[in-house]
Amino acid sequence: SVKAASDVYSPVDGEIVEANPELAGNPALVNASPTADGWLWKMRLADESQLEGLLDEAGYKAMLG
Repeated sequence: SVKAASDVYSPVDGEIVEANPELAGNPALVNASPTADGWLWKMRLADESQLEGLLDEAGYKAMLG
């Protein structure tokens, strides 16, 4: 198998104030528990209005059908 890394892009601007230290030892958490233990970072938003128009979990599931 081939291991690869990719950039992660955020739909909002801001300052990363905390990264999840658990991912260094267990990166599979991102897939196994994305809404609980697998978070990537905590961010201080530069402009909260950028959140307008983004989907929440229910909206995203509805869009997928």
